[in-house]
Amino acid sequence: MPRIAPIDRDQADRLAQDIWDEQVASHGRMTNMKRTLARSGPALFAYMQWYPLRQQISPFLGDRLTYIFAHAISTQTDCLICGTFFRKILIEAGENPDELQLDDREELVAAFGRQIAKDPWGIDDPMYGRLQAYFNDDQILLLTAFAGIMVATNIINNTLRVELDDYLNAFQ
Repeated sequence: MPRIAPIDRDQADRLAQDIWDEQVASHGRMTNMKRTLARSGPALFAYMQWYPLRQQISPFLGDRLTYIFAHAISTQTDCLICGTFFRKILIEAGENPDELQLDDREELVAAFGRQIAKDPWGIDDPMYGRLQAYFNDDQILLLTAFAGIMVATNIINNTLRVELDDYLNAFQ
């Protein structure tokens, strides 16, 4: 049971309603997490910055690795909603999320995401050096910012016990 109930559009403030309309137009639905965040327009706005950050990292990671990165972070934090959401994306792309075939670069990105979620202080100099072999400073900054918003999303879902959306049930 959620700690804070999601709301309907007519209960949201004007900013949240505008974002709500954009989300439905772009993605076809408002998820339970977004409907919970819609209690505050600024909170919903902040968390929806996930999308522009994804657009910034996808050109140098590719969509597949972007979703693997988000999945690694979400599974590390035990976020049922985000972990299941990214399982769905990977499964629909023909992947087995439990047995991903990753090259060295992809494994590094996934490990970086898991470490950020587990303990960002644990990113040691050898790992950071390996990141620098593949990515420039601006790209590492974007990866870290994206990971931060992903962890924040996981915190909302886990802390508030947001319920899994029905459309994700089959992908648990």
